[in-house]
Amino acid sequence: MTMFRTRTRKDQVKGPAFYAQPRFLSRPAARDWWTLLHPPYTLWHLSYVVIGACLVGPVNAVRLVYSVVAFFLAVGVGAHALDELHGRPLGTAIPARHLIVASTLGVGGAVALGIVGMYQVGPLLAIFIGVGVLLAVGYNLELFRGRLHSDALFALAWGAFPLLTAYFAQHGNLSAASFAAALFAALLSQAQRQLSSPARELRRRTLSVEGTMVRNDGTSAMVDRDSILRPLELALRSLSWSVVVLAVALILARSHL
Repeated sequence: MTMFRTRTRKDQVKGPAFYAQPRFLSRPAARDWWTLLHPPYTLWHLSYVVIGACLVGPVNAVRLVYSVVAFFLAVGVGAHALDELHGRPLGTAIPARHLIVASTLGVGGAVALGIVGMYQVGPLLAIFIGVGVLLAVGYNLELFRGRLHSDALFALAWGAFPLLTAYFAQHGNLSAASFAAALFAALLSQAQRQLSSPARELRRRTLSVEGTMVRNDGTSAMVDRDSILRPLELALRSLSWSVVVLAVALILARSHL
């Protein structure tokens, strides 16, 4: 049995994320941009793109690169800049005008690459481009009264959608295998959300946690914010790297290396 109580405050007391404000970057502006890009989560997201593209062969390397770059621009840069512009959840000092430029170039660049891809894949790719823009803008700016900003949509938008898009960009169609893999990505993204939501609550809005864990044998241990946060973030680190490793394995397999 665990009994504890929390005290919260609005200002950040531990940093907005475990990867935020890295010490190896000396300039505050560089640290802010690193934090904005969410490197572990962006790599996680791009790994779904690689998995979708490499799910079956043959793999067109040019289309794969285009897909990865497009999603990096749309999500890694554009969507994350919009998210920071909407409420400053990361607490960076990046000027609003810079965030607007980054989001415009990010989403716009992804659309431009998508249009180029239409000439190779076909006009149906336009559907994926339109849905991608709607998700990137609607989710992060919480349009439509926040109806697009939900756990279920996160799993579909950041997990299933990139995998299906990359698969379609490679083969011009979708298959039962692609939908099964998309379900894997959605479920894993749901797990990411279930871990990251309480971790963000502890990092960004919790000042302290005070409590005691009482074991069945009568012994007890103190519970604090770090003891709750640590396993959540260790799991997130392990999951993010595991998806990256899977993506690399598929690239090596399709390259016959």
